[in-house]
Amino acid sequence: METETKAGRFAGFGGQYLPETLMNEINRMAAAYEEAKDDADFQADFRTLLADYANRPSLLYFAENMTKDLGGAQIYFKREDLNHTGAHKINNVIGQALLAKKMGKTRLIAETGAGQHGVATATIAALFGMECEIFMGKEDTDRQRLNVYRMELLGAKVHAVTSGSMVLKDAINAALQDFAARPDDTFYVMGSATGPHPYPTMVKDFQSVISEESKAQLQDQIGQLPDYVVACVGGGSNAIGSFAHYLAEPSVHLVGVEAAGKGVDTNLTAATIEKGRLGVFHGMKSLFLQNEAGQINPVYSISAGLDYPGIGPEHAALAMEKRAEYVGITDDEAVAAFEYIAKQEGIIAAIESCHAVAYVQKLAPTLPKDQVIVCTFSGRGDKDVAAIAKYRGVEINE
Repeated sequence: METETKAGRFAGFGGQYLPETLMNEINRMAAAYEEAKDDADFQADFRTLLADYANRPSLLYFAENMTKDLGGAQIYFKREDLNHTGAHKINNVIGQALLAKKMGKTRLIAETGAGQHGVATATIAALFGMECEIFMGKEDTDRQRLNVYRMELLGAKVHAVTSGSMVLKDAINAALQDFAARPDDTFYVMGSATGPHPYPTMVKDFQSVISEESKAQLQDQIGQLPDYVVACVGGGSNAIGSFAHYLAEPSVHLVGVEAAGKGVDTNLTAATIEKGRLGVFHGMKSLFLQNEAGQINPVYSISAGLDYPGIGPEHAALAMEKRAEYVGITDDEAVAAFEYIAKQEGIIAAIESCHAVAYVQKLAPTLPKDQVIVCTFSGRGDKDVAAIAKYRGVEINE
């Protein structure tokens, strides 16, 4: 199943909603990407860096202890946390940075929430010898201080954005403003499958290595497709990469797990697909958490990487077409899963990923033992240990 009906449109979602000052540059980017997709040298460089720098393929790990403990379906983890920089973000950043070089750009900028996309962008900027500036909401710089220092250590300048709610959406606003002011030498490396065309398509293509690998790995290990693929969803890069090579496999159930925060029925949530309405924001038409006047609502999650008030347009289309299901997991459930997976499998996973783990804890016992779940770990949880300890009332020195 292909949800993209024409360039940049996913069943009516997507598009390009930008000021004229950016349209020429975005269209140049789209043309450059169309060329790069068919450029053997570009693709070879991308694959070489994935293998030799990002440490791919990432492991597909059978979670034997968790499978036995829950007593239902077999559970496998796609271990994006084992990539260089500790998350799936490096896959997309390598692709976009190569495109930036192809276009003659010398400066990379990016937004970041949990900090992993910022770290990945700073990492590749250092490797390629490019200038780098990262925009991060002040709220997120406070709760992800370790990643702020990592970005600065890699040579990036980090801007703490103090407008709005001081979280991811505000970082994107600031990055878009910077991009509009310096399009000649700057490439905006978008971290999620959001924004104006060509970003949702580019990000999906670069992140699709996740499902390309998991599909082949599971075939090698047990000779079948998974019955379920589960991944956390903020803007949606991790999930769309996890889903991509299964979209044409109707037997595979796709589940995106959103951050319900304090509850889907409260105002302290980021469950966009469950509560969002059609709107235009950050250059795309999609679903957004907004008030009756169309103003974007404040959002909340313990996870800095999932507290985005919108969703990538392809996810909106997949939800509308019922090709994928989207569910909410609360802070309490995600924190419990963070602790559970550490004790069961000896893995400290990102709090974003633990939203997906929490759903697998609910799902697996309801399924027969011959069913198979593949759950993507979007990143590692070193960055979250201090925040989770604080959530449990324990103050530690980071």
